[in-house]
Amino acid sequence: MEKMIKIFDTTLRDGEQSPGCSMNIGEKIEVARQLEKLGVDIIEAGFPASSRGDFNSVKAIAESVVNVRVAGLARALKGDIDTTWEAIKGARYPRIHTFIATSDIHMKYKLKKTPEEVYKQAVEMVRYAKSKCDDIEFSAEDATRTRPEFLYRIVEGAIEAGATVINIPDTVGYTTPDEFYKIIKGVRENVKNIDMADISVHCHNDLGLAAANSLAAVKAGATQIECTINGIGERAGNAALEEVVMAMGVRKDIYPGQNRINTEEIYRTSQLITKITGVEVQPNKAIVGENAFAHESGIHQHGVLENKETYEIMTPESIGLSKNKMVLGKHSGKHAFESHLKECGYELSREKMEEIFIRFKELADKKKDVSTEDIEALIDGTKEIKDKTYRLNRYTVNTGNTITPIVSINMDKNGESIENVAIGDGPVDAAFKAIDKIVNVEFKLNKYVIKAVTEGSDAQGEVFIRLGKDKKNYNGRYTSTDIVEASIMAYMGAINNYFNEEGRR
Repeated sequence: MEKMIKIFDTTLRDGEQSPGCSMNIGEKIEVARQLEKLGVDIIEAGFPASSRGDFNSVKAIAESVVNVRVAGLARALKGDIDTTWEAIKGARYPRIHTFIATSDIHMKYKLKKTPEEVYKQAVEMVRYAKSKCDDIEFSAEDATRTRPEFLYRIVEGAIEAGATVINIPDTVGYTTPDEFYKIIKGVRENVKNIDMADISVHCHNDLGLAAANSLAAVKAGATQIECTINGIGERAGNAALEEVVMAMGVRKDIYPGQNRINTEEIYRTSQLITKITGVEVQPNKAIVGENAFAHESGIHQHGVLENKETYEIMTPESIGLSKNKMVLGKHSGKHAFESHLKECGYELSREKMEEIFIRFKELADKKKDVSTEDIEALIDGTKEIKDKTYRLNRYTVNTGNTITPIVSINMDKNGESIENVAIGDGPVDAAFKAIDKIVNVEFKLNKYVIKAVTEGSDAQGEVFIRLGKDKKNYNGRYTSTDIVEASIMAYMGAINNYFNEEGRR
């Protein structure tokens, strides 16, 4: 029987630490549920001791998913471990993931501790974590630059203290596949109790080798891979889940073992991360990039038409890309609409289905044809924020090439109608300035992205906005055929996220 390779997803922890990839609690829960649907074995939900917000989100995730293990990260400190346990103890399958640096450069300059002090702290804190939780993962930070003899010793001590998973991270993306194979092989051959724990690997992509290093580790005997959706993460990112999983699937003759990932959910999960973070996947990105299954060369096109295997080593359907470009219109009925959503994998409540159907009809009156992408944009791009502080009543725009753009905005706040007007360099700029006057809070516009959901002059425009305030970012997004409306609603979404944070009013 093939050994099982566990997939540990750290999109919500390491991935979210990537600049510009912050998410609010609602978005994190949505991602966690999609990761559960994808079939990952472990979700690293966050670093609870880093902030109250992270604690709350980890706790909420732990209580929101059922069929997946939930891990929380903690430094090898009692306070961190206590906080992490409080956050994850509501999970059906909780895991405390504790770490300490083990390379000479980290011990000397970051920790300012001797190897003996680091060893003692690691063993004591693993033992302390074990007193709270059965499942303990220990990470030797910067393991690939750690002296092998010390690495073997601290791993052995951690397992004796109760660690069930040992993580060998390439923290700074320094190693290479051949070297990493030898490191994992060395751990397997020189740690006497290694059979009592899973060997995990966590690779960063600073040299573009994260996926290759992770797969080399599997060949050497690793049984858990830590990765992120779209490869997001600190600096150059982490090993991309979609890459390691599809490589294992396509090259079963090379990479031993199997995993529980439902690959047909890969593309949907990738798109969800893109929509929430606003960080686009490069077109030539492996597996999930826009061009991953595109063929422009005449020779390639001819070959694919004759036999797809000439230039495609996997099918678009295998990652959830459907060839079905079903088009709905204003005459389509509710039954066909609901059936189409179910085929696309959406499980919506009756109330939400009714709401989306109404929006679909409104869109169908504006567009001749409504595609699958349009409908997905309606669902993903217009999600309601609970407990909105501000709601849009109406707006009017007066603009042209011979007049100064002026916008009037009327909003509702707790039943009170508030209106203001502003001029700007264009209608969108004027609208944002009018909103700022109403909310009386100054934000910095850090990101403003518009993209067409489909082709054609009547395409919906999806607007993503990131506002900065007090060194934190707040995201908003909206989709509409009217780009000014989409911009206003996305801007208000980001503002409502700001006011909803920890009950701010």
